[in-house]
Amino acid sequence: MNIAEKIIKIARDARQASLAMARLSSGTKNTMLLKMAAALEAGTEQLISENGKDLEAGRQKGLSAAMLDRLMLDQKRIHSIANALREVAALPDPVGEVTKMWRRPNDLMVGKMRIPLGVIGIIYESRPNVTADAAALCLKAGNAVILRGGSEAIHSNLAIAAVLQTVLKELAIPEAALSLIPFTEREAVLEMLKQEESIDLIIPRGGESLIRFVVENSRIPVIKHYKGVCHIFVDQSADFDKAERIIVNSKTQRPGVCNALETLLIHRETAAEFIPRIAATLSALGVEMRGDEVFCRYAPNAKPATEADWPAEYLELILACRVVDDIDAAIAHINRYCSLHTESIITSDYGRAQRFIREVNSSCVMVNASTRFADGGELGLGAEIGISTTKLHSFGPMGLEDLTTTKFIVYGDGQVRG
Repeated sequence: MNIAEKIIKIARDARQASLAMARLSSGTKNTMLLKMAAALEAGTEQLISENGKDLEAGRQKGLSAAMLDRLMLDQKRIHSIANALREVAALPDPVGEVTKMWRRPNDLMVGKMRIPLGVIGIIYESRPNVTADAAALCLKAGNAVILRGGSEAIHSNLAIAAVLQTVLKELAIPEAALSLIPFTEREAVLEMLKQEESIDLIIPRGGESLIRFVVENSRIPVIKHYKGVCHIFVDQSADFDKAERIIVNSKTQRPGVCNALETLLIHRETAAEFIPRIAATLSALGVEMRGDEVFCRYAPNAKPATEADWPAEYLELILACRVVDDIDAAIAHINRYCSLHTESIITSDYGRAQRFIREVNSSCVMVNASTRFADGGELGLGAEIGISTTKLHSFGPMGLEDLTTTKFIVYGDGQVRG
């Protein structure tokens, strides 16, 4: 078979396997995940050997030290991957949950029950751990999953998938419930994105260019998350100690991630007192500030900002800074320039906090907390498959529940419609 024919077969087999996955009990799924975790640890030597092929190819291609580090597997990382599967096994199973029931005037009982989405396609880059993490979440939610990792990790991904598939076979679960596309050619991705009759949802995980490529070429619904332009607004009633601590954590703990702070908004009434303080702190931490005219007046070491800075996702120690007249201006700025990821207000005023929560349109809106908490694990989801900045069908960090949908269930006693 050529690549297109192979992809079509993988997708159709996954569709068939998804029917079996939807029927599995929580106990069986948890046993499956625990056995997968043990199998990964037992196969550590083989996984490290296959990973070595990817590392050597990466060195020859001139991958950066950071990229090679993301790619690397060792005993400690494999143990961490296995523990992540155990954590997913411990999470509550959303499948079969009846989320609400109500009685109609004709005594029909109507409800909504959680069911798997069906077949989920994951397209991702670099990190081999995604192969196990994404598979575990999709399988726990009763779905079949088709994985397509980056070419730089092909040997590692194939080896991890093979280990997980041995457990499916051992438990008499269709192996097609977990498939990894073995082709590195772009044609494989393009063909995968055509399989709308077999695949229900595509989740891309990687940089903005990958996600835009998937969106532009997919016939299947795509969970989108282009970038994270996260804001903090320091209100006139803010506690400055609290504000400084939150801003520093949001910007500097891990500046290269999507929930790091990118734009700081400061109320005009606090500018003269707070800007010199926060500017000195950020400068000492190596942060380059790009401010509007008022901000630069109180922080002479800041560079003048341009229009291009307001929607920018820097992913490094650069911060756009602006002084605003009031909460109206702060909300207007955020709703214009944000990427619908995460925004936070630092305030002691309950009314303004509630207004910020109501009127800011992003998927995570916070009060007096670091933007770095916009993460499935930190928000209590246990684990996440990714973050959605579109509102259909999920918005924000996606956990197990977001890998399901609901169907209507109706209990009657002979009722007919008049």
